[in-house]
Order: sequence, then structure tokens, then C-alpha cells
Amino acid sequence: MTITPVDTDSLSTLARGISGRVLAAGDPDFARLATPFNVAVVQTPAAVIEVADADDVATVVTFAADNGFDVAVQATGHGAVLHTRPTLLVHTGRLDELDIRSDHTARIGAGVRWQAVLDAAAPHGLAPLAGSSPLVGVVGYLTGGGLGPVARTFGFASDYVSAFEVVTGRGEMLRVTADEHPELFWGLRGGKGALGIVTAVELRLIELAEFYGGCYFFDGTDARAVVERWRTWGAGLSDQASTSLAIMRLPEMPGVPEPIAGRCTVAVRYAFVGDAAEAEAVLEPMRGVAPVILGGSGVVPYSALGAIHSDPVDPMPIHETSVLIDSLPDDAIAALLDAAGPDADCPQIIVELRQLGGAIAATDAATSAGTSRDSAVSHRDAAYSLLTIGIAIPATVTAVLESATRITSAVAPWGTGRCLANFGASLAPARIARRYDAPTLARLVRLAGAHDPYGVLPESRAVRAAAAL
Repeated sequence: MTITPVDTDSLSTLARGISGRVLAAGDPDFARLATPFNVAVVQTPAAVIEVADADDVATVVTFAADNGFDVAVQATGHGAVLHTRPTLLVHTGRLDELDIRSDHTARIGAGVRWQAVLDAAAPHGLAPLAGSSPLVGVVGYLTGGGLGPVARTFGFASDYVSAFEVVTGRGEMLRVTADEHPELFWGLRGGKGALGIVTAVELRLIELAEFYGGCYFFDGTDARAVVERWRTWGAGLSDQASTSLAIMRLPEMPGVPEPIAGRCTVAVRYAFVGDAAEAEAVLEPMRGVAPVILGGSGVVPYSALGAIHSDPVDPMPIHETSVLIDSLPDDAIAALLDAAGPDADCPQIIVELRQLGGAIAATDAATSAGTSRDSAVSHRDAAYSLLTIGIAIPATVTAVLESATRITSAVAPWGTGRCLANFGASLAPARIARRYDAPTLARLVRLAGAHDPYGVLPESRAVRAAAAL
């Protein structure tokens, strides 16, 4: 794919109208800012706009509408997607405002990553509902719902948003809450980038300084026993506990511990909000299912939440596929292990099951923090989320794609055919349609038409295309 040239005079006009920087191909920092965390997605924008404030974003959106460009947005690029039309890439890294307030809320700019919020909230004994990777951007995670390591206790992170500041596809700058523009507030929580570019968010925090948690690795030869025990054990967990399981094939490389490098292993992750002694007692049946080859558990400062999953910290090329599952009977476990277990020819580095339920599936209108659960986040009633992650380099990408299809097809009899918005980034309309139930998708289409009538936002067009399938 080639970079679409932009008239130099037009770029100069845009540059004079903003406080940030307009970077064309060849300019210093263009490649750095255009490259996402997922380097398998090669982005070739016509220009990168390093915005300094919301006014800059509004100016870029208006310029794009007048000159026939799409507007994409990036903070970290964890959920990067391929853009096939002439695109201006808004980079929000300089929107780094972060304020922990006395009323247990945080105001967070669109360029902030979760670890910064975790560290800032910790001295106050407060906890933001971050995801498994603290390097992910706050805004992209929240607009996709946000399913973190303690989600069964507290629910989706987007349920705790109290306000957005957003630039719509019309170029309007709006403050959006449950009372101000309530329909847009509903849609921004779960609608990803379909309704606007969020420049700041206000979020309610949890009073939580620490939790009990950890991760245990078992040899792949014990996979069947571990998965079967995890299924049965997980079914009896209270909402205080959250857990996931991952069949892993991590390569031999720096940063990968020797006991789990270059072999098939099964990791069981666990987080418990409550008494440590009770947490240990609850974990014991799972910990004793087979010999542990690496790992441990204990009381963990909440700011170290990322240690449970230990997600990659360096950019890498990956391909993700995900699907929601209703149940995990013995036949489903057998099918999954045939496709991804220790004896399978499986190039995925991670095949993960996250147990859902608990507060994720809560149907009451409000969270314990008093914020609303009524949002565009769909499929809260699923039992598990299955995610595959493979290295997408030329030598392996075909095998990774074929393997992902085999795995999702293997569990299809027990699947819902649906997925969550933050897993498996894509602008494919069929993929977008899987994120939402029909009434939610129809409501998002109406909102997209109202707030992006010119189709400046790629995800807005994808949502409308999804509804037409």
C-alpha cells in the first residue's frame, strides 16, 4: 500500500490552524507516530497530526470533511486496523492530562496509558479498572467496554465512565454525560470509534489498594486435566474471583522465562478481591491439579495488576481472533485441545479462555459506584471469551490464519458466533456485526448517521455497513 500524497499547500494551511504538528512522510517522527503497537498493521496515512488539544482534533476533522479524507486516531496502536482510503492519522499522545480527584474520580487525557493511572491512583488507595496490559491506552480500552483481570468482581470498565469529551464527525466538541447528550453517552461506551474522537474521559475509581492474585504454569502434557479442573473449579467461584486460562507456546527469546520457553504450557491466571486466606483456600484445588513448572500467587499491590497476564511490552506483529462461548462441556474441551493442545500443530502463541459471568453479566441499571450499565456493550451473558493470538510475520501468517479458523470452528458448536469489541480489531462489517445484538447495532447506526453524516470516521462507516448485512 502506498501513501496518498496531500497537497503541500493544504497541509501548510492545516498546520497554521492548529497548535500541534502536521507531519508528512519523510518528516522527523512521521514513521514513529504512524507505527502502531501491532506492527503487522502497516499504516500509510497521508499525514500524521500530532494534536495538542481538542481544538486541534476539531480542526482536523473539519479539514478532512472538506478535502475528502478519513480521520483515524491512535494513541498506542494496540487495536490498529488497516485503512484503505486516504487518511489523516490523529495521534493523541500529547493529550496527557491526568488528575486524580478527591471525589474518587480521575480525569484522563486520550494519550494516557493505564499504567500512569494505576501509579497515580495508588497513593490514594484507589483503583482504575484497567485491562490485562497496563500499556494499552485508556480511551480505546474504555470505548470498547474494557474486560480486565478483576472484571467478574466489578464488571466492564466502561460502566464506570462518568463523562467523555469528544469531537464528533461533524467537528463538534461536546461534553457527554448521562445527562448531557445521553444517547451519545450510551453509544460511546462500547461503540469504539464509530461516534467520535474522544479527547478526555472522566472515570470513577474503586477503593482498592491490593488484591490476591497470580499465575501458575503447568506443562502442556497436563492440559486436559488442567482445563477440565479449571472449568469445574471456575463454575463454583464467587464474584470475588476472576480467572482466565491460556494454552501458550512462547518462543525462546529474551524476556521469556526458561521453564516455559519453546514448549507448550497452560497458564491459569487468578485474581481475588477479599481476604487473602480465603483467596488461598479457594485457589488450592486449582493449584494442585498438576505439577507447577513456574509461577506463584500472593497479595499484590493493585498498581501491579499487569503482572497477572504479563502481556508483551514491546511492539510486535500479531493476528487476533475471538469468539464468545456459551458453555464448555467435555466435548468442547476435547475439540479445543485437538485444535490447540500439546499434540496439535498450532502456531498460536496464546489461546486464551476468560471466564465471564459475575458482575460482567449483572443486569441491574447501576454499578456499585453509581454509574450506568446501560450502554452499547453487548453479549454480557456469555460464559467465556476465547481469544487466539499468533505472530503475523510473512513466514507464519498463513499458518496462523488457518489455525485460528480451525480453533474457532472447533468450538463453534458451543459458541455464540459473537465477540467483544476490544478483541480482534477490524473494520470488516461482518466482524463489526458480531460485536452487537441487533437493537444495539441499529441504535449505533442512527447515532453514527447523526454525528458523522459525512462518513469521516472509518468505524462509523463500518458500523453502517454491518447493519446492512
